[in-house]
Amino acid sequence: MMEASADVSPKVVKEEKQYSYLNLGPTHPATHGIFQNVLKMDGEVIVDSEATIGYIHRAFEKLAEHRPYNQITPITDRMNYCSSPINNLGWHMTVEKLLGVEIPKRVQYLRVIIMELARITDHLVCNAVIGVDTGALTGFVYLFQQRELVYEIYEEICGARLTTNIGRIGGFERDFSPKAWEKINRFLKEFPVVLKEFEDLLKRNRIFMDRTIGCGGISAERALNYSFSGVNLRAAGVDYDVRAMNPYSSYEDFDFIIPVGTNGDVYDRFMVRQEEMWQSMSIIKQAMKKLPEGPFHAKVPEFYLPPKEDVYNNMEALIYHFKIVMGETDVPKGEVYHCVEGGNGELGFYLISDGGRQPFRLHLRRPCFIFYQAYPEMIKGSMLSDAILTMSSMNVIAGELDA
Repeated sequence: MMEASADVSPKVVKEEKQYSYLNLGPTHPATHGIFQNVLKMDGEVIVDSEATIGYIHRAFEKLAEHRPYNQITPITDRMNYCSSPINNLGWHMTVEKLLGVEIPKRVQYLRVIIMELARITDHLVCNAVIGVDTGALTGFVYLFQQRELVYEIYEEICGARLTTNIGRIGGFERDFSPKAWEKINRFLKEFPVVLKEFEDLLKRNRIFMDRTIGCGGISAERALNYSFSGVNLRAAGVDYDVRAMNPYSSYEDFDFIIPVGTNGDVYDRFMVRQEEMWQSMSIIKQAMKKLPEGPFHAKVPEFYLPPKEDVYNNMEALIYHFKIVMGETDVPKGEVYHCVEGGNGELGFYLISDGGRQPFRLHLRRPCFIFYQAYPEMIKGSMLSDAILTMSSMNVIAGELDA
């Protein structure tokens, strides 16, 4: 009897799928900042990604432990440098909260004007860059003329343009000059025309809509799970805005709408920013119309530099000047948290004082650091070109992300 023949059928070898890896960053021009994403690619489709940050980490929180309170203001400039004044004034309000200082109404209104101008410049950059990444360069160049007008306002008020170091703890170093008001009025007159043209260029543009609708979306639930704030959260349909939910600097005195989206995609983020710019102009006009009379700084001689003529002729003023510059003013012991609505979300300062001349501890709640964690999830399954567009629309600022 013959033995059964062995199975000689050929073995089927299952080949593993081959993927390619692509470095998006850290110095890729499309990232608009110094951070890296290692993308796992299946052809042109992103299968997975891993983000790396810290390329421009400057240890701001540690630096703050070795500086007097007034010398920390220039550090905040270098976070979200597209809207520096909001960082500056947010820090001043935090210190004032610790000191228990009552700020004059005029100072609060002047701060609102500055912060809303800064919000407009921040949104201008982001939305113009979204246009560039979809192939429309014209709007970007055109809008920069309007940003230049705002920089001239900053320059007139504090002498700086980009990293502003604007204001002081307790108020401003000087009241707004007639020339500053003239420049603000010019901006309010010219900017709406340009913004409307920019909207007409992109808002209903079929190419732009096809590229942005459904791209880089996130649900309201996932956005809340990641602790999103700002435009990225509102675009997903959650109407959270620090200015309305936890008013500061007399924002409760102004009427404004909080625009929200539905899909949390690139198009929704673009549209929310567009509407917020219109709302910011409305707030500025209201503040100018209702601007109260009064001093431009609170009575905090321990932190407010006296006028130069007093320093040269008055011994007490000279002493205060020396103590402020040398950082020899002690502050009360305490622990405070203060947040403002930054250009891209809730910007918070958690400050602990042990009664010394520098903060015992300062922690910065940078909105970029929070929402950038969701980026790998938001681009998974999308095309490479969509990943770049998603990053632009999230408004990731490297200086704020690393801090």
